[in-house]
Amino acid sequence: MVKVALFVRLEAKPGKEAEVEAFLKSGLAIVEEEPATIAWFAIRLGPSTFGIFDAFPDEAGRQAHLSGQVAAALMAKAPELLATSPVIEKADVLASKLPQKAPGFLSKLFG
Repeated sequence: MVKVALFVRLEAKPGKEAEVEAFLKSGLAIVEEEPATIAWFAIRLGPSTFGIFDAFPDEAGRQAHLSGQVAAALMAKAPELLATSPVIEKADVLASKLPQKAPGFLSKLFG
């Protein structure tokens, strides 16, 4: 069950939009290895505005993610790619709908 989340707003430096997009896309492989990251989305909100939304079952999962590889890479790349520091907002999830795993042999095909 998802109980807590993060919303991170990122503003790319002029001319760095494609690099920010590529960086965010590369983060997916890393968060797929985080068992407590239930949902993770890299999003584009505008021409130079991006975001990350991720959800966790509890505070321990959220803290593990904040201490993980994606967060470290983001902070390391921020001065080069971002016009301002990332804005990280913690949120409580009031309700959610997530896909269920497919039953039986279908789960092997479709997760």
